[in-house]
Amino acid sequence: MLIKETDPIENDEITDRAHYLRRREFIGAATLTGPSLLWGSRLTAAAALLGGCRGEDTLSAFGAGEDTQAASGGGENAGARKAPSSREMLTGVVPGPPELGSDEAPTSYADATRYNNFYEFGTDKEDPARYAGDFRTRPWSVAIEGEVAKPGSVPLESLLAPHTLEERVYRLRCVEAWSMVIPWVGIPLGKVLERFEPTTKARYVVFETLYDPQQMPGQRRRTLEWPYREGLRMDEAMHPLAILAVGMYGEVLPNQNGAPLRLVVPWKYGFKSIKSIVRIRLTNEEPATTWNQSAPGEYGFYANVNPAVSHPRWSQKRERRIGTLRKRPTLPFNGYAEQVAGLYAGMDLRRKY
Repeated sequence: MLIKETDPIENDEITDRAHYLRRREFIGAATLTGPSLLWGSRLTAAAALLGGCRGEDTLSAFGAGEDTQAASGGGENAGARKAPSSREMLTGVVPGPPELGSDEAPTSYADATRYNNFYEFGTDKEDPARYAGDFRTRPWSVAIEGEVAKPGSVPLESLLAPHTLEERVYRLRCVEAWSMVIPWVGIPLGKVLERFEPTTKARYVVFETLYDPQQMPGQRRRTLEWPYREGLRMDEAMHPLAILAVGMYGEVLPNQNGAPLRLVVPWKYGFKSIKSIVRIRLTNEEPATTWNQSAPGEYGFYANVNPAVSHPRWSQKRERRIGTLRKRPTLPFNGYAEQVAGLYAGMDLRRKY
């Protein structure tokens, strides 16, 4: 059972709780043909969320066409596509498994899209929203490399095609001691990796962000070693909580939130959830990751949310939910201990931070 917090959300832009809880009712009815109150007056429903929809129906917001290729080694898209707006709706979305989500009220869309860490666009929280508007996310391909039987460079449309998009309402906990609740839209990472047939040598998964200083002004400075890299152990990557997200709040991911494809690993600090992914590599060695390389005494490879292990410069025992003033206790593994604690049995989590 998830540990649920009862502190009220005080920002008047946050979705009314009654409306939020009714979204399962709306989806279950499977009869929507127009706008709903799913995200209050700010957002419309993600079209008719019909269970059993075809995989290709999930691609309508990504402009999939006849040039979509098989995911076991397809080439680049034949033609350029118009970048979707940050308010473009996704279709064919179904609820994720209820035991993997949260029934907490989401952070307001405005806060979630204006308060971001995305150093490729600058180090100020508002820099991503300020500078990412013209970032080109179409066409987009992801290279799958390393210890897999079927490597290849795969168009995003092909990567998504076999899967039904799921909504997952997850807590997000930043290492800086602030947090949000985000309704992500995505697909299970493990299901994607299975299609490329990992070899028996695959023990870790490495992710890499696009490197393009012309589009990403933050990369013109040596704030970090570019391109940004992150990694997971294979059992972490295959866990059903880990997803590749292409949307949030029923819409295509805004550029500042990691469009068009980002990782979401809700039991880890937010910097693990790498954005704008262009490369996934499976390897048998623990990879070097960007923040761990930059400050190894402050940021470990695992980065599991652990209130018992303070950051060298601040405590992790409490956090501030964006949109509120009061702090709340930080939950071990960000509240997902029942699902993931077994992955770390026998490990000293004070050392493997």
